[in-house]
Amino acid sequence: MRVHIGGDHAAFELHQELLTFLEAEGHEVTDHGPFELDPVDDYPVFVLRAAEAVAADPGSRGIVLGGSGNGEQMAANKVAGIRAALCCNTELARLAREHNDAQIISLGGRMQPVAEAKEMVRVFLGTDFTGEERHQRRIDMVSGYEADGSLPPLP
Repeated sequence: MRVHIGGDHAAFELHQELLTFLEAEGHEVTDHGPFELDPVDDYPVFVLRAAEAVAADPGSRGIVLGGSGNGEQMAANKVAGIRAALCCNTELARLAREHNDAQIISLGGRMQPVAEAKEMVRVFLGTDFTGEERHQRRIDMVSGYEADGSLPPLP
């Protein structure tokens, strides 16, 4: 699978660990940076590039990383067509794919051990969207709002 990754200084070590892990797992990885540890870098520089690359590369997935993963998830979700999910365990990673067809997982480099982060990534990349009508309907409602601001009808 093609995987785009980007983060910031707060998750630099995890970023480097995941690059090695993803390649060992047989994924084609594009690193959007940072490429060196800079304690004052800004996550949008790298995260927005990774999210744009996922949006432009159908079938690919992405990983965005920061101290908590919160800002990174918010930034990635500003890219049209992207659904990024902040995950803190494998269950959320699985559900993000199965129910929400998320293309990007956001992780906090300060939030879990490296082994847990790797397992969340493995689950996220290995899980398919169920395609169930109720899940697709909800995704379509959000996509419609994103496209033209139309609100779903009230029940």
